[in-house]
Amino acid sequence: MNNPITRFSTLLHRAWWLVLLRGIAAIAFGIVLWVQPAISLAALVLLFGSYCLVDGVFTTWAAVAGAKDNEYWGLLLIGGLVGIGVGVLTFMAPGITALALLFYMAIWAIATGVLEIVAAIRLRRELDNEWLLLLAGLVSVAFGVFLSWQPGAGALAVLWALGCFAIVFGVLLLMLAFRVRRLVGKFV
Repeated sequence: MNNPITRFSTLLHRAWWLVLLRGIAAIAFGIVLWVQPAISLAALVLLFGSYCLVDGVFTTWAAVAGAKDNEYWGLLLIGGLVGIGVGVLTFMAPGITALALLFYMAIWAIATGVLEIVAAIRLRRELDNEWLLLLAGLVSVAFGVFLSWQPGAGALAVLWALGCFAIVFGVLLLMLAFRVRRLVGKFV
């Protein structure tokens, strides 16, 4: 039971609470956007930058923690570093335009979505409901493509779309975290 997929499952099991925290952070981010639809662009920049940094740090942490158990830990590391990079870039340019922020969001959503789809495909034989991770990845990619395709959409529409994305993505990550948590002892 020392094949790469089993090691990845072990890593995911050990870090289930990080997946849970990512889901909670995404849901909280989405709710804030829904409750405050008139949020200013500056506040959106700070919220988005903070979320990307937190998500990137948790993902990077999970990757580094599982480096010796899994040869595919690099996928998680790349996803985490992309999140950190987008977060830092967002804070470095606080006067960013709405269009640039949309493309930051689109790149981040597409990159993390593709990495989650790859992870789900690799886990298809190990995890019964890997479709949750696959669906989370597809939602991320679809959101990123939507933002790239319609950059001129109004700020309110983008806030609502981002809020919907964050909540759906967060709920899927919560479901995945609790599913993985139930595998206690199966791979460890």
